[in-house]
Parts: sequence; C-alpha cells; structure tokens
Amino acid sequence: MNCISLSTLAACGVLASLPAHAADNNLQALREEIAQMRQAYEQRITALEARLARAETKADDAQTVAQQVVVQQATIRQPAAAPTQSNSFNPEVSMILQGSYNNLKQDPNAYQITGFVPALGKVSPGARGFSLGESELVIAANIDPDWRGTAIASLKPEGGVEMENAFFQSLGLGNGLSFKGGRFFSGIGYMNEQHAHAWDFDDAPLVYKAFLGGQLGDDGVQLKWLAPTDLFLEFGAEAGRGRTFPGADNNKNGISQGAVFAHLGGDVGTSNAWRAGLSWLGSSPNNRRYDDSDSLGKPVSNSFSGKSRLWIADGIWKWAPEGNSTVTNLKLQGEYFRRHENGTLGSNSAAGLCAGSCANGYSSEQSGWYLQGVYQFMPRWRAGLRHDALSYGTVNIGLVNSGALGAADFPLLGAHDPKRNTAMLDYSPSEFTRFRLQWAHDNSGIGATDNQVFLQYIFSLGTHGAHSF
Repeated sequence: MNCISLSTLAACGVLASLPAHAADNNLQALREEIAQMRQAYEQRITALEARLARAETKADDAQTVAQQVVVQQATIRQPAAAPTQSNSFNPEVSMILQGSYNNLKQDPNAYQITGFVPALGKVSPGARGFSLGESELVIAANIDPDWRGTAIASLKPEGGVEMENAFFQSLGLGNGLSFKGGRFFSGIGYMNEQHAHAWDFDDAPLVYKAFLGGQLGDDGVQLKWLAPTDLFLEFGAEAGRGRTFPGADNNKNGISQGAVFAHLGGDVGTSNAWRAGLSWLGSSPNNRRYDDSDSLGKPVSNSFSGKSRLWIADGIWKWAPEGNSTVTNLKLQGEYFRRHENGTLGSNSAAGLCAGSCANGYSSEQSGWYLQGVYQFMPRWRAGLRHDALSYGTVNIGLVNSGALGAADFPLLGAHDPKRNTAMLDYSPSEFTRFRLQWAHDNSGIGATDNQVFLQYIFSLGTHGAHSF
C-alpha cells in the first residue's frame, strides 16, 4: 500500500515538471526575438539619422550658394535699385460730360435777378450758342474699412479746373451716425446736395440762384444721424468757413457759417413715397461785395457785412405703379425759402453825398418758392413743368433813408418780384445718356423778359453711384 503510494507520487512529480520546463523555453525564445527586433530598429534609426544629417548639410550648402547669388545680383543692380514696397490703387473713376446749345433773347452778360444780390454765385443762364457746360471728373475709393474718400473736379467751359468736392466720410461709426469732412455740398433743402447732372431741368430754380448763388458748397464738417425708426428720419448739422454766397471768405479763425436740417419720409402703399424737410442756414459775411452801377451810370462796388439767416421747407412726392418706375412715374417737388439779413451796406459811389466812400445800416426780409412736376409717360421719355417766384419783401437801405444816396444808385436792389415758367422734354436712351429740350419764359430782370431755349446733353462715363431719393 505504501510502496504504491510513493511510486504514484514520484510519477506525478515528473509529469508536473514537464510543462514548466516547456514554458521557460518559450519565454526565452520570445526574449531573444524581441532583442533581435530592437537591434534591427536601432540600426535603421541610426541609418535614417545619418541620411538626415547629410540632407541638412546639402541644404545649408545650397542656401549659402543662393545667398551668394543674391548678393552678387544686388551688387550688379545697385545703380538701379527697385523700390522695397508697392501699394495698389484702384479707385472708382467716372466722368460726366455736359453741354448745351442756348438760344437767349437777352444778353446773358447783363443777366440779373433784380431785387436780389447773389453776387458770388452762378445766376447767368450761360453763353449763347454752343457751350461745353460743366463736366465733372469723379475719383472715389474706400480708404480703409472705416473711411471713404471722394474728389470731384469741375471742368469749366471757359477753361480751368475747380475742385468742386473733395471730402472724406465715415463708413461704420454705428448707431446711425455718419461724419463728413472737407469740401462738399450742404445737406440743406432738397436739391442742394444733388449735382447738376441729376437735376430734372437744365438749371437751378430762381430761389437757389437768389438765396444760395446757385448751389451752396463749403469747406467744413457735417454730422448726420439716421434714427432707428420705420419712417425715414434724419437730422444733420454742419459747420464751415462760409467761403461762398450767402457768406464771404472772412479770412478768420473759427466758424463763419453753420446749418442744421431734418428730413422725414416714408411710403404710402406700394406705389407712393414722400419726403419732407426743414433747414436753417446761418452765415456772417464780412465785406460781401457785389458790382452795380450808380445814378451817374458809373460802375460801383457795394459791400455787405452782417448776419444772414435762411429757412427752407422742402417736400417731394413720387408715384410709380406698384413701385415700378421703369415704365411710368410722376415726381412732384417744391421748396420754400425765406431769408432775413441785417447789417451794414457800404458803397464807393461818387454820387450824392457819398463822395466815394459811405456806409449805413441795411436790412431785408425776402422769400421765394418753386413747384415742379416731371412725368415719365413712357419708357425713356419724360416731360416736366416748373414755376419759380420770388418776393421782394421789405428792403431798408440806410444810405437811401439818410439821403446820402438815392434809390437810383442801387438799381440791382430795385423793387421787383421775379417770376419764371419753364417746360422741358427729355429722352434717355440708357441710364448713361440723356438729351433734353427746355424752354423758359424768364422775368428775372425788371423790364427784361427773356425767352430761353436750351438743348442739353448729359453723358455718364464709368462707374457712378445711385442718386439720392
């Protein structure tokens, strides 16, 4: 029994040791295989590092050679070195070509609006016969994301170039604010900010000629605010030098002219739109001169110094069926001006008691208005009518009241209520071209009725922005 048990146990021990010995052999084999793989990878890594070192050495040599070539080229080209920096400039460029043939009964060189003194502006209807008109060269571009610049040069028909507009304006002040600075047309009234090629008639209404010298442009700054409302609601303020009529270039520091205005507009259904406005202009001209003749028939130079205050009410109504103005549309437009001036009027007349130099008080309260309608009765064809009227109002001339000079010594300030009626027909083959025929019966000058016929052309070259409402 015991012998059997010992034999059995010995056999079991031998059998148990066999798997353990086999496992030890397998582990040893795995260790040897891993060691071989590690050695192979280390050899490959060493070979790759050697290749990389050789490649870096070659690259350094190539760079050195390239630098030597650049130095040699720079040495060779040194007498004609190229600029180190180049800036691209690609502005919007356009040109407006205008001209006309004028047939005038009265001599345009003697044209005047009797009772009013727009001395520093453009009031004449233009030269007789063929006339080039004022053409405009426009250059504009965004300066950066915040500012835009515009320059408009006016090419005078008699020769020469005048910088009509040159201003910068903001692009992203936010909160409905916009800022403009430089030389620009004032935002007062309705027509003043528009350029002549956008007018519906060949010339400006009489109120613009009599109270603004044709069109008010000044050097200064402008701030506008567009309210966040459903209706169009805009407020603006301007401060300027007062270099043109009704101001005069005072050659002084500070502000000589200022303006404020407000515009309100909206739609009525899908076919109608409107806008109304109210403006105020204040100016302090010093020695604002104008030429006249005295009772002796001799030319004299008179000058006004004081304050000029102008109020303007404007309104416009536009109709187009379902908002489509391409086929037919109607535009009604009107403005009312009222001006008060108070100060001193001087004269160098030798008539009466003046003896070549005298001055006294001056005050005036004058007004005027115009109403016009333009109807596009078929595509490309429009017809329009306009009526202008000025009221002489009250004018007090201290030199006349004191007896130093007589009323005949101030013929341009004679009592007269100028009126004018105008009809026009224009044809626009495209949005870049317009031909216009205009007739006017003008009673601007006392005792000098003028029948005027204008045949006008307008061509637009290059890019051109949309016109205002």
